[in-house]
Amino acid sequence: MQKTHLLVIDPQRDFCNPDGALFVPGADEDMSRLAAMVKRVRDKLEAIHITLDSHHLVDIAHPIFWKDADGKAPDPFTIITASDVEAGVWRTSDIRCQQRALDYVKSLEANQRYPLCIWPPHCLIGSEGAAVTSGLFEAILEWEGEFELANFVTKGSNPWTEHYSAVKADVPDPADVTTQLNTSLIKTLEEADIILVAGEAGSHCLCNTVKDISNSFSNDSYIGKLVLLEDATSPVPGFEGLQEDFIKEMTGRGMQLSTTIDWMA
Repeated sequence: MQKTHLLVIDPQRDFCNPDGALFVPGADEDMSRLAAMVKRVRDKLEAIHITLDSHHLVDIAHPIFWKDADGKAPDPFTIITASDVEAGVWRTSDIRCQQRALDYVKSLEANQRYPLCIWPPHCLIGSEGAAVTSGLFEAILEWEGEFELANFVTKGSNPWTEHYSAVKADVPDPADVTTQLNTSLIKTLEEADIILVAGEAGSHCLCNTVKDISNSFSNDSYIGKLVLLEDATSPVPGFEGLQEDFIKEMTGRGMQLSTTIDWMA
């Protein structure tokens, strides 16, 4: 029997419920379809891995961290560049953070993944918004009822770096192992025959998680184990092109495509 693992990226209420702090349009329906699939094929799933965005209110990508010359915090979705910080357009609310924050923004620009985007506070540790959306959670509990243990992987609690990828922060903190490459999860996935991938958002956290896993596999052929469930992920509005580019790049490297309906129908 094939070893099938399901990897679900950030299926949390703040992303997947219309009243969530950072709702991704379509995510509620994505997770409903995924929940139905988990219930339908649960005896075929050897392992389920769920990543959880987990933030403090004080976070370098939240408005509270920054202010302009008038003391006003940036609006959500503001982009902050290194030149902005150097020119004083934006400065840290706590002056003691200024140099480290500038170094961070410069590092972001050097890795050319994303600029610093200010997001509404979301998936705050301990909040309702950080919980797995209810329908999927119920499906996971049914699977665990067969005496299985889902693997919950938290990321994002370090306030000094963004953590779009579930296996590595955008700028790893040498003093914090949780921001560095999650080799344990990657090795576990390598042991699977099929890795089903779903979650939010296809333009950000899912995209970068899959890329980092693929780049860290000990053998490029393992990329062919990845199966993106296209009807169980959606992009952040305005970033649709990033999801499209990701799918084009990764299918070119061997990733397969399917849907929650078609897989094991």
